[in-house]
Amino acid sequence: MPKTFQILVVEDNPADVRLLQEVFNEVSANITLRIANDGAEGLEMISTRNGRTHQPDLVLLDLNLPKISGHEVLASIKRNPSTCCIPVIVLTSSRAEADIKLAYQSHANAYLRKPSTLDGLISAARQINNFWLETATLPG
Repeated sequence: MPKTFQILVVEDNPADVRLLQEVFNEVSANITLRIANDGAEGLEMISTRNGRTHQPDLVLLDLNLPKISGHEVLASIKRNPSTCCIPVIVLTSSRAEADIKLAYQSHANAYLRKPSTLDGLISAARQINNFWLETATLPG
């Protein structure tokens, strides 16, 4: 039986969340999305509770988030020894060179701009699935 992969999507735009849910459902039945609507909720969803860590296999992270910014979420994930190995893909509309540079300085595993079309989003989801979930070996 194939492994089910859990992806944490940290995204505050309900339309983007809905599209991601639809495209990942189309791409693979072995992917479960967990949704965090802001940075604080995203960090809470990967924290350790009662000695048990609820870690996703992969994080898709928007940068422009309420409460705690995506840059802060990324830095927090990567500086924590219990979460630093979780691959984090920044998936954002920002094209700012400063955002790209800061994301990689904070050890993002990839920086993807949100595609502007549904076909582009489906293609991105397929590529994420093919590389991160089928080709790469993930920790844990």
